[in-house]
Amino acid sequence: MGKYKIRREFFPFSCFTPPISEKFLAMAVPNMRTPKFIYKDKALDVTRHEIESYDAEMIECFLMSPKALAENAPCLIYIHGGGFVLAAAGYHYQNAMRYANEVGCKVVFVNYRLATQNPHPVFFEDCYAAMCWTYDNAEKLRIDTSRIGISGDSAGSTLAVGVCMMARDRKHPVKFAFQMLPYPFLDARNNSESCKKFTDTPMWNSSLSSRITPMTKADKSRPDYVYYSPVEADSFEGLPPAYIETAEFDCLHDDGILYAELLRNAGIEVVLNETKGTMHGYDIVQRLPVTKASLEARIRFMKEQYNGR
Repeated sequence: MGKYKIRREFFPFSCFTPPISEKFLAMAVPNMRTPKFIYKDKALDVTRHEIESYDAEMIECFLMSPKALAENAPCLIYIHGGGFVLAAAGYHYQNAMRYANEVGCKVVFVNYRLATQNPHPVFFEDCYAAMCWTYDNAEKLRIDTSRIGISGDSAGSTLAVGVCMMARDRKHPVKFAFQMLPYPFLDARNNSESCKKFTDTPMWNSSLSSRITPMTKADKSRPDYVYYSPVEADSFEGLPPAYIETAEFDCLHDDGILYAELLRNAGIEVVLNETKGTMHGYDIVQRLPVTKASLEARIRFMKEQYNGR
């Protein structure tokens, strides 16, 4: 809308940019609550769990289980976006519930600790701990450990890819079935062509991206910094097949394109879905055909990976 050819149907979000600042986050984040509607889907059992992270602190996860699901079910670890600083929004929960119901899998929804109060690498370690908890409790949770996928949108994609790399580098026995990454943030250098072009796009832009790293306290000198900027990794060997989705008018558009290229060069299967007329976080408007098509593409990809095509 306006200077960009974003579909008009995305209004008012096509005119919205979150006011990311220390003051705004201090005011907004404590007031963000888990929506009650997650317990109202009659097809789903939803249970809340507190799991111990690497520093003995407890983090919250929700386990979403379709009631008709058979034993030894596939599982999706879902990590919400929000620039590492914002709690999950309603549409994150809606997407996760739809994945559970339509893919036919359990979903572990991770509410990791947020920056700015929790500096890098806390949020990565929380997500890794959630993966370990899922794997270690698979028998009790009736999860098939050979069919665990991981997904995250935006900064959640950074965390999802980071967990894949952490599991590989730490030699964890999990073998992820896939990584599913809508409009991912994977290049912390913030100097791609799409970053240079989209400095003021709605929902997210490179001006906001430039504010995030100081807030997360991510330190380039740390050996684990590569998880924060995965395209800078030395190796992509051993990572799972990927579904990567980009938005047209998004400063992170080129992150997804570059990561797809790097994975393909490493011999890893990639499905790349480049949506048109869209901005970052466009699936917040769920009724539109482009959103419905993307959700259907994600669900189709997950089904194929879980069922071995």
